[in-house]
Amino acid sequence: MGNQQPVIAKKLLSWWDEGHADLPWRSSSDPYRIWVSEIMAQQTQLATVIPYYERWMVRFPTVQALAEAPLDDVLKLWEGLGYYSRARNLHAAAQMVVNDFDGIMPGTAADLQKLKGIGRYTAAAIASICFEEPVAVLDGNVIRVLSRLHDLPDDVTQTATKNMLWDMAQNHVPLNRPGDYNQSLMELGQTVCSPKSPKCLLCPLRDPCLARQRGTQAERPVKPPRKKTPHYDVVAAVIWEQAVGEGRFLIAQRPLDGLLGGLWEFPGGKLESGETLAQALVREIEEELSIKVKPAAEDPFVVVKHAYTHFKITLNAVHALYDGGKIQHVGVINHAWVTATELPNYAFAVTDQKIIAAL
Repeated sequence: MGNQQPVIAKKLLSWWDEGHADLPWRSSSDPYRIWVSEIMAQQTQLATVIPYYERWMVRFPTVQALAEAPLDDVLKLWEGLGYYSRARNLHAAAQMVVNDFDGIMPGTAADLQKLKGIGRYTAAAIASICFEEPVAVLDGNVIRVLSRLHDLPDDVTQTATKNMLWDMAQNHVPLNRPGDYNQSLMELGQTVCSPKSPKCLLCPLRDPCLARQRGTQAERPVKPPRKKTPHYDVVAAVIWEQAVGEGRFLIAQRPLDGLLGGLWEFPGGKLESGETLAQALVREIEEELSIKVKPAAEDPFVVVKHAYTHFKITLNAVHALYDGGKIQHVGVINHAWVTATELPNYAFAVTDQKIIAAL
């Protein structure tokens, strides 16, 4: 494998130089910009990322600007991009850069990993692209390329295999142009060495690729069978202060440390076994906010189906009326009585945006 290292790097860099995707952050070696692009691109299509990235850089052009911004502003700009812990961690890490690193992004992969939300992969991407540190990246795209290149028969979800892949990846990184090399490897996985129907005839690594030689491309990388995704029925309430469709209604802010942390929502929760929507609604609102509500209708006015990473939900939105009690922040961290015209001031998850659209 060691003898292949210069060959692999040379082939990939030649392919990269012939033409690669023109992405807005690739014209920069600013570590802050590369960092933001890498965090946004995690588990998100690049086509989706680009407009978010461009808006972000207008609003938060420097790490100082991000550090000084209120978290609500950060979450509002991230609205719709998903995996909101990424935004919270970016904000917290920007404050660490300002407070602990004199406002200057760390220049090594080891120091970058001291920042909240920056793991081994992201640190290596920033360090190699911005500071020419010869450190390997390993994401899903790179795992797929290396698994096929070496025709790896081992389960890539296992820790021992992951460690072996990190070693493989590091073994291939050239001392010269490590940032371009890492980007070329990731782009190869995105565009050519795709999960299904890889374009082997177009691949710069087709000759040394063992999986192509042996016809095992479709079997690599090896992963265990997918487990069945659990499904939950959920109820959410638009709680009107006086009359349905008139005046103000209640929204609540989710705890910072949970799913969709810091976002605003129409309060509610999962149905328990045997519960009706109305029963679940009354119970959930009392548990979260310590108030009583009266469902205004038996049927939901909109039903939203949504898939998260590890589970799926069917969200039933219903109208309800406030029926007494003093609001307490038991399962939430804040609340607000708002009118429909005030909703754009708050950051909501995709499911709640669909409720807003139905309103």
